[in-house]
Amino acid sequence: AVSGDLGDSIVTGRPVTTELLIRLPATLELTAFAMLVAVLVGVPVGVISAVRQYSLLDKVTSVLALTGISMPIFWLAMILVVIFGVNLELLPFPGRLGPDSAITSITGLVLVDSLLTLNFAGFWDGLLHLIMPAIALGTIPMAVVMRMTRSSMLEVMNEDYVRTARAKGVVPWRVIFKHALRNAMLPTVTVIGLQVGLLMGGAIITETIFSWPGIGLYAYQSVSGRDYASIQGVVLYGALLFVLVNLIVDILYAVLDPRVRL
Repeated sequence: AVSGDLGDSIVTGRPVTTELLIRLPATLELTAFAMLVAVLVGVPVGVISAVRQYSLLDKVTSVLALTGISMPIFWLAMILVVIFGVNLELLPFPGRLGPDSAITSITGLVLVDSLLTLNFAGFWDGLLHLIMPAIALGTIPMAVVMRMTRSSMLEVMNEDYVRTARAKGVVPWRVIFKHALRNAMLPTVTVIGLQVGLLMGGAIITETIFSWPGIGLYAYQSVSGRDYASIQGVVLYGALLFVLVNLIVDILYAVLDPRVRL
C-alpha cells in the first residue's frame, strides 16, 4: 500500500488502484455537490435564524434542522425515489446519466466534461440525476451546519465589538456579514470538515440506492463479495480524504482569522 500497489480485486481481476481511480470522480462529484448544497443552504438559514431569534422563522428552521439531523439517509433516499422518481416522475434515476446521453470523458466528472465539450443536454441530464442523491446525502450535513451557524452567530453577536459597531451606527448588514459572520464561521468550518466523514459513510448507502457508480457502491460490492483487497483500498482512500479535508480546514482557519498561523 505504501508503494501504491493495493493488490488485485478478486472479483474483477484488475488492480484495486485502477478500480478506485475509475470510480473516484463519481464519488467526488456527488459528495462535493452534496456539501455545496449543505453549505449554501445551511449557512444563510443559520444566519437568518440567529438574526431573527425566537421568531416563527427561527422556530420553523430549528424544527427542520432537528428533523434533518434525525433522518436516516436510506429512508430519505427511498422517499425521494418513490415521490419524485416513481410517482411524479420529475427526477431521473438510477445512475449518473440516462441511456440516451453520451458524454466524452475528460476528467470523469459528468458536469465538468459536459461543459468542456459544450454538451448542454448532457449537463442538464447529469444535473437532474445528481439532485436526489445529493439531497439525500447532504441533508444531515446541512442541518448540522445550520445549527452550528446559528449558535455561533448568537454567541458572536453578543460580543463587545459587535455592540460597539451597532452603537456607532454601522448599517445592520455590515455588522452581520463583516463583523459577526466572519468570526462565527470558524467553528462552522470545523464542523464542515468533520462532516466529510459522514459523507463518506453516507455515500455507501446513497450510491447503493441510486446505483451511483462511485467508491461507495464499490465498497458495498466489495464487502458483499468478500473482496478484501478492495475493502482495504476503500478504507485507505477514506482515511486519506479525511486527512486532506482537515488540512484544508486548517488552511481556511488562517484565511478567516489572521491571528492563526500555520
